[in-house]
Amino acid sequence: MAQSLAQLGYPRVKPPLDDGFAPASVANENFRRMANEAGPVPCAIGLERGEGVFTRHDLDLFPEGHQAAPLNAAMVERTVKFLLWQRGGHTVTIGGPHDAYEHVKQTYSAKGRLAFDVETVGKRMYGKPIEVVRASPEDVPLSTMSSLPIGRNLEGCRIGFDLGASDRKVAALIDGEPVFTEETVWDPRGNSDPEYHYRELKAGIDAAARHLPKIDAIGGSTAGVLVENKIMVSSLFRGVSERDYPKARDIFLRVAKEYGVPVEVANDGDVTALAGAMSLGVGRLLGIAMGSSEAAGYVDAQGNITGWLNELAFAPVDYAVDAPADEWSGDVGCGVQYLTQQAVFRLADRAGIDLHGSDVLAEKLKIAQHALESGHEGARRVWETIGVYCGYALAHYAEFYDLETVLVLGRVVSGEGGAIILEQADRVLETEFPRLASKIKTVLPDDKTRRVGQAVAAASLPSLEDR
Repeated sequence: MAQSLAQLGYPRVKPPLDDGFAPASVANENFRRMANEAGPVPCAIGLERGEGVFTRHDLDLFPEGHQAAPLNAAMVERTVKFLLWQRGGHTVTIGGPHDAYEHVKQTYSAKGRLAFDVETVGKRMYGKPIEVVRASPEDVPLSTMSSLPIGRNLEGCRIGFDLGASDRKVAALIDGEPVFTEETVWDPRGNSDPEYHYRELKAGIDAAARHLPKIDAIGGSTAGVLVENKIMVSSLFRGVSERDYPKARDIFLRVAKEYGVPVEVANDGDVTALAGAMSLGVGRLLGIAMGSSEAAGYVDAQGNITGWLNELAFAPVDYAVDAPADEWSGDVGCGVQYLTQQAVFRLADRAGIDLHGSDVLAEKLKIAQHALESGHEGARRVWETIGVYCGYALAHYAEFYDLETVLVLGRVVSGEGGAIILEQADRVLETEFPRLASKIKTVLPDDKTRRVGQAVAAASLPSLEDR
């Protein structure tokens, strides 16, 4: 259904290597304008994620009988999709037209098109399948906000780690000053034995420990969704069977037991945002790590995290009919294919870059980055295309986040690529969304912070009072 929205979303700034790109931000803006001109019908989307935490998002839809009314169901469904992966939830309430409710209910069913979301967000994260119910708009509860102070603990001898799909990073700090940092290529997704993951993690911690007189605390950043240091869902463990998954889930509890110090681990997106907030001294900050996947985190006006999922790798940014599919979830047009090294690999053939020299993801990215540094014109178009994607994605994110600063980290923005991406992103905002261009500042940290900043920020997560 999302494909029918593509007619509303063609961009004024064309990505050099993707003529069919139909950004959600443009489609949504045009949808709102047209619905308002037609005499809008209110619709409220509600999400509940337990313990009295609700999210409410309001939409204006086309009135019944309008020629564009068939687009309503698709717009509601794509908005639900974004909200589920941004905020989280197990119960979805549709306060709007019956056909939109029926479409969402069928889509988010055990045999529906988005059965992956039902299983992953519902069962894996919240212990029950997603339920879709209907209500009148006025009966959908208002949003309840919650935020949590996190990190900024720098005293003592600390170790921080950052686990990505193609490399792992570690840092040793003494009173907030890094005395050792290391990056190591690994292959977590290709290994089915969780003992491999633990050995690799322990090797990094032990390497950092050799540069400290003692260990006071260990903090970590990892792809995935965590609950009380248990990793409930993560692409890092895609190769691990259901039978062995409990060993993977409890890997950080094992670290705490073995080293006997406070251990705190957070989603890599939240740590990205924390790194930005700490270095820039700002709030209302969205951090995006462009690596093997897209990690995102948000720090509110008070400098706290919100407890949202912020799994924007699964959130739609493109409504094109032939948008690329995520190999894991199967859905199309989601961030993982646009703001990650997967985008580099997908675009490389179109740009005339041969990446067949290695099967290791980190090495393939290095080949493409070397081509960029060597002046390969096709390689530059790859990063320009990702920059255009980024600009339109940020405009879309601004519909759901109160944004003033966007910090971009990760391997994809290392070297010349980072400046190219932000140059094109800013161009999109200035051309297509001038109001946002004057409000949102895009920021690249220095190169060292881009590559190991998350490990350093992660080290600040545990409080020594937890000892």
